[in-house]
Amino acid sequence: MAVRRVSVDRLLDQPSGRGMVAIPFALIVAITVADLQSGPSVHLGPLLVIAPAMAASFAGPRLTAVIGVAAVAAQVLIAVFHGGLATTNHMAQIIALTALSALVVFVCYMRERRDRQLSRARSVAETAQLVLLRPPPHRIGPLRVAWLYLAAEDETRIGGDLFALARAAHPSTRVVIGDVRGKGLAAIGEASIVLGAFREGAHRCATLPELVTAVEESVHRDLEEVADTRHDPGEHFTTALILDIPDHDPQAQMIDCGHPPPLLVHDHHVTVMTPRSPTPPLGVCELSTASHRTDPFTFETGDILLLYTDGVIEARSAAGTFYPLAERVAGFPASSPDTLLRCLYRDLLTHTGEQITDDAAVLAIERTASHHPHRPRTTAHSPVTVTEAADLRRPPRA
Repeated sequence: MAVRRVSVDRLLDQPSGRGMVAIPFALIVAITVADLQSGPSVHLGPLLVIAPAMAASFAGPRLTAVIGVAAVAAQVLIAVFHGGLATTNHMAQIIALTALSALVVFVCYMRERRDRQLSRARSVAETAQLVLLRPPPHRIGPLRVAWLYLAAEDETRIGGDLFALARAAHPSTRVVIGDVRGKGLAAIGEASIVLGAFREGAHRCATLPELVTAVEESVHRDLEEVADTRHDPGEHFTTALILDIPDHDPQAQMIDCGHPPPLLVHDHHVTVMTPRSPTPPLGVCELSTASHRTDPFTFETGDILLLYTDGVIEARSAAGTFYPLAERVAGFPASSPDTLLRCLYRDLLTHTGEQITDDAAVLAIERTASHHPHRPRTTAHSPVTVTEAADLRRPPRA
């Protein structure tokens, strides 16, 4: 949520703003009247400092200064009616109120200046991440796509989660989702290497193993240029899940490089697509094309694939419980990718109390109607190990 500067004119244009501005002025009037009606031995003037202090909580430095001047003027009026301005007590009260009001205005100015700097930093970070991720189209080939990105609540809102879709020539759609170890600008640099290599290789690599090998080679070749090894001397790697989804064939393929397995929603059931041939994360060790074995699975019309990063399944509740993604997805209506992600978004924030501690990215991909022969579905004896979750037709969880 961007921090906006609120001017006097804009604040007064809003009904709620007019009400807030009236409060400190009403306090000034009330304190002044009460002091004037009380005897000279009762001094309520020092309470006038409450007005500018309260204004600083919702107004900018200019409006706070106006309210501070009004408070000082009220203190002068009180002094005139109670012994005159020449008395030592009244002079001390006026000087103290002026100094405190000036201090409140200064603090308000510094807060607003920092808010503007923070707003610019967030804007630059969000723009950089938007350019890097390039939100995928709603439709690509026979696929319908929806995506969700939740940034952790830090000042820059920038992280290393990544995803992309690209068209291949045969024809098919290549998909990648990944998670760079670490956060910040260094993580964005490492993510850019993976995404750049994927987008280039998705068009020219004939097979999925060739594509993964090309991405792996690019990571090993360019990682040292962007990795922050000075402040983070540990291992630098990226978990990734790369898929190839043909347009006219229900038999899709995936290669899992240390990434959480995807979920497949089919016929009101959720399947955890655990790979039988996982490979290490990108950047850990350079493997040949022959070392990357694909895991085939059946992806038919009406099915929805749910790809995600570990920020989703590692999200904790107030009691420290991890988010049970497969179980919760089994209770969501899966009428479309958008509907599924809306339900997931609301439920995830409810589970965590709206406190996301790690970046989280989710892709929902649905195969729409296309002409291809029907083939038997993947079973437990196929290269992908499947784990069935509860039936989708049960009532959603509260």
